Amino acid sequence: MEISTLATYHCLAFVWYFFVAYSIIYIKTEERPSEVFLYGGQWKYLTVLNLVLQAVFYGVSFLADALRLIKKLRCAKCIISSRDLLFSVLAFPLSTFVCISFWTLYSYNRELVYPRSLDRVIPFWLNHAMHTAVLPLALLEILALPHRYPAKRKGLILLGFVAFLYISWVLWIYSATGEWVYPLFALFSPPGLAAFFAGSLAVIVSFYNFGEFLNRMIWGQSKFCS
Repeated sequence: MEISTLATYHCLAFVWYFFVAYSIIYIKTEERPSEVFLYGGQWKYLTVLNLVLQAVFYGVSFLADALRLIKKLRCAKCIISSRDLLFSVLAFPLSTFVCISFWTLYSYNRELVYPRSLDRVIPFWLNHAMHTAVLPLALLEILALPHRYPAKRKGLILLGFVAFLYISWVLWIYSATGEWVYPLFALFSPPGLAAFFAGSLAVIVSFYNFGEFLNRMIWGQSKFCS
């Protein structure tokens, strides 16, 4: 794909994610269901954090494209490294996890992850923008250009560290309020919850490996942007 085309695509994706993140973050206070938006607000939900992550990723991607267009290749090389690290370790695995885990649990019992009270606040299109569109856009990114993955050990350590931070945030909110971020967590005993978190991390790691596999199958081992 031509650099100018990539720049246009990344710019549009950035604007889209910025708009979606803005739409969910700035829901009017009086419209928020009291049982949902408590301590931590929207910032306790993985879905919202993922939207911000995607906006940052596509912003970095557009910056890399712009630097390549104006021939600032030395600066572009550094930005491209950051872009690839963001995508491989976080953007692709989290988008895939958010989409698949949300719709799996929603199909089983939506009250565990997305109470009906949210239907009064979050439009149908915004729900799908947050939980559905993230996966095809991540797959499109893999098809659009190759990404250099870090050494497996480094990638998994970074992914595990981010997962640890989010789990710590969830536990902190529970300790401060006595309420779980997702009603699903209340169904588990402490050992069961630990097993659930471990299983979720294993699933995210499998999505990381899947992204690396797709990248290698489509682009091979040696074709990378420079």
